[in-house]
Amino acid sequence: MKHISQESIDKAIGVIDELNDDQLEKIFEAFAEAQPVLLGYVMTAPQEYENDELEGLLVYYFCLICECFKQEGLTSTTITEKQIEEHQTPYFEMLDAYFENDDDELIDAYVDQPQLSKFMAVEVSTEDDDGTSLSDETASQVFIVCLSVVALLNQSNSEE
Repeated sequence: MKHISQESIDKAIGVIDELNDDQLEKIFEAFAEAQPVLLGYVMTAPQEYENDELEGLLVYYFCLICECFKQEGLTSTTITEKQIEEHQTPYFEMLDAYFENDDDELIDAYVDQPQLSKFMAVEVSTEDDDGTSLSDETASQVFIVCLSVVALLNQSNSEE
């Protein structure tokens, strides 16, 4: 499996962060059309976690992660409900082990996108340029959902 490089992550950030609201909406619509089930899965998180702050963050990171795959030249097949169902139990078992042992190798082995996983870990745990930061609870929730997205997209690439 081809790994997403730091260069592709940086390019994706450059693309997404330079968009105005209309352009971001068009990019979001394109990614949503390509991955409707995956987006539906992602957007259940704000209700499940009872955290309204997640919605905007997850839209942004959904676009950013999809753009990372695009910048690396990886095309994912459309994620299905079945893939999500099959993913959930082993994913949450891996997360439990990770949080219990604080072992990054568990994430790298499961998600198999080390640069993107590390980027997400740093992204949710550091302050923005304006000095704002996420609460620990919100940071953990964003991290969990986004890693799930990365793993699912990565698995859909390796099936091609």
